[in-house]
Amino acid sequence: MKWTKMDMEKYIDAKEFVDTLLIPLSPFKMGDDTSLEKDAFQQEVLHLFVHEIEQQLAGRLLLIPSYMYLKDADKEAEVKRIQLFLEDAQKQPIEHVFYITFDASWRKHENELQGNVLWVPSIQTGDLKSKEVQSLIGDQVEQLSEYIRSYW
Repeated sequence: MKWTKMDMEKYIDAKEFVDTLLIPLSPFKMGDDTSLEKDAFQQEVLHLFVHEIEQQLAGRLLLIPSYMYLKDADKEAEVKRIQLFLEDAQKQPIEHVFYITFDASWRKHENELQGNVLWVPSIQTGDLKSKEVQSLIGDQVEQLSEYIRSYW
């Protein structure tokens, strides 16, 4: 289920079956012109990943909006902010939390986070509609979905 009005209506009626939360972690930095295009492209790719995972695991997984953070932010402070969010989310019957990101630095903080960090090597450039990119995304989504299912 996605963070939309229609899906939230379904969630409220079936929340006892939705036990998994997927949180995209997205870096953001406007001040660096050299990485704007790359960062925007990676955000698009991440959106495709989480959308496909949500489609495969619909009925058990709730996809929330991306957690945006400054690329140069102190990860310790970000971990604390995420923990505050999760305190609120724990009012729901969520048993499993997964974070998905292209930012490998989150792996260093996985022990501080409640849940599992799914780090995916990023696709640097390309045409999101090309068969090669779609195939790569499809393969990775299948592996990630299977990994999440292993926790159920």
